[in-house]
Amino acid sequence: MKLLLASALYLLSLPLLAQADDILGIWFNEPKDSKIEIYKKGNAYYGKVIWLKDNTNDDGTAPKLDKNNEDPKEQVKPIVGKVIVHNLVWDEDDTEWDDGEIYDPRSGNTYSAYAKLESPDVLFLKGYIGFSLLGRSTYWTKVK
Repeated sequence: MKLLLASALYLLSLPLLAQADDILGIWFNEPKDSKIEIYKKGNAYYGKVIWLKDNTNDDGTAPKLDKNNEDPKEQVKPIVGKVIVHNLVWDEDDTEWDDGEIYDPRSGNTYSAYAKLESPDVLFLKGYIGFSLLGRSTYWTKVK
């Protein structure tokens, strides 16, 4: 019985054996105030904002615009429809997606990024500048 229990605990502690296309689908961001659709284009993965809980600007107009973008041409475009995850590439050895970028419409900043599945319904993302040890992490939840 102890051997069976130990074996079960060992199997549960193994990392998730993700496949490249497991990232595809619609995900809530961590505060669940937006939905991002992850799709594949060629061999890379991208994420587009498809829904915002609050799609109004501070002045009450809609749709919410990308006002924090440093590019004035982008500041007049809606956030819904904006691609915020760019060029994530599947790394079979590390079972993660890396070498990408993620754009944060709240700050207007773009960061290098990688992503890894924590479970089939939880995606860990890390945005960073320079070294991946420094940066900000977030967890997205798969929309069911």
